[in-house]
Amino acid sequence: MAASAAMIVAGAGSSPARAQDADSSVAAPPSNSLALVNQIQAMRDQMQQMQGQIEVLQHQLQQLQQTGKDQYVDLDSRIGKLEHAQPAQAGSSAPATPAAAPTAPASAPAATPASAADKAAAQAEFDAAFKSLRSGNYVDSARGFRAFIDKHPDSPLVSNAYYWLGSSYQITQNYQPALAAFQTLLRKYPDNPRAAETQLRIADCQIALKDYAAARATLQAVVKAHPGTSLEKRARDRMQDLPAPSGAK
Repeated sequence: MAASAAMIVAGAGSSPARAQDADSSVAAPPSNSLALVNQIQAMRDQMQQMQGQIEVLQHQLQQLQQTGKDQYVDLDSRIGKLEHAQPAQAGSSAPATPAAAPTAPASAPAATPASAADKAAAQAEFDAAFKSLRSGNYVDSARGFRAFIDKHPDSPLVSNAYYWLGSSYQITQNYQPALAAFQTLLRKYPDNPRAAETQLRIADCQIALKDYAAARATLQAVVKAHPGTSLEKRARDRMQDLPAPSGAK
């Protein structure tokens, strides 16, 4: 009898533990689901960073190509000037006539060196901000591009500065200022070569901010404006990942 009682007591004591194990197993799936959602978000963040790095490399390549083209054009221009100057020098054996009294130089050309210096300074500041971006110093690059825009609002580099400013913010998950920078780019410079890519960036920021209705509208605009392109496919892929609109069956 004593043994039977001991067995009953032991069994009764183990029941709460078993119930607790059952509750834990039931509660496990939500924890696993949350972990999966966090993993997906982390992967999206990594993909955005990789996309930013790819665009930086593409920009560097474009700069190198443009530099090579500029050097070729400059060299060709110099050769043309030399070839044109040689016949003139050969036919200049006639005695020189007395030179006329020098006149006072016009004041207008004096502004050219200053303009060239301003342009060179602006380019140097842009390059410094881009170097920070390329090095992964996204906080410094955001500050650099913001300062560049404020200091050189009329520079032809401003539209690109807005794009890289938004990219710097987006990579560091500062989605609201990133969204503002991208939207300013589209509003002020709709013909910028990166305008279409900027629309996708805007949608990504809107998704991160959980403004799904705005993101859907942005992506639908991309699909409509770029049918049959990789941009359309990327926009449709993003739309598939959006939550269903409220009230949809």
